[in-house]
Amino acid sequence: MENPFVAKHRRQETHTAVRTVAAATAAVAGATMMIPAAEAAQVRVPNTPIAAEVPGIENVPGIASVPGIEQWIPSLAGQAAGGDVQSAIAAARTLPGVANVPSFNAFLDRAQAQAAPAAAPAAPAQQYAAPAPAPQVSKGQQIVDIARSKIGSPYVYGAAGPNAFDCSGFTSWVYSQAGISIPRTSQAQAAAGRPVSLDDLQPGDIVAYYSGASHVAIYAGNGMIIDALNSGIPVGERPLHMMPVYSAFRFY
Repeated sequence: MENPFVAKHRRQETHTAVRTVAAATAAVAGATMMIPAAEAAQVRVPNTPIAAEVPGIENVPGIASVPGIEQWIPSLAGQAAGGDVQSAIAAARTLPGVANVPSFNAFLDRAQAQAAPAAAPAAPAQQYAAPAPAPQVSKGQQIVDIARSKIGSPYVYGAAGPNAFDCSGFTSWVYSQAGISIPRTSQAQAAAGRPVSLDDLQPGDIVAYYSGASHVAIYAGNGMIIDALNSGIPVGERPLHMMPVYSAFRFY
């Protein structure tokens, strides 16, 4: 017959082992419940320090195929493209936080138009039809095209082109290439141009910023400007309202 003291001790060890296994199982379950959620992707306005977190945008199927998306979402650079671009853009628009990124929706509009299916070819013209005249480029669009040709050029205080610029040096150089002579400094440009309202802005107009017109840029259309911003930031295309607008004016 087993010693009663030994039998009691064996039952206590068994109960202790059961409690230990149960505690370990609970600890594992608790650890599983505490796995942190994935971080939101950062959407950054190109050539600016402006950025916002947009949860889930990196996981939208086909988002890496949107033309130019890596300029706004740097973490997508190098990812394999694939999927329906139109569906990816539509899904991205629904995500919370997208509206907090200045000009991101305008970028999506342009990308969506770029990815739209090509229109069916027109019926062939009559054999002896005269060729259509080449479309005329407006003076404002000519100014914008010249400004875009210098995107990426360095900012240098006091420089007025052709390879480096400060803000008013950039606007005066671009206008000179379009055959229009304007004053050299931002304040003189703001005083000499014909004032226009922001509701009447046209591509090629000049926008002045801050009290006293201490900075100027060329309006590029679609809520964007092209300017030589400051030291360390090259000439680039940026949102119209990323700085407080002082006035807008026109020279053509």
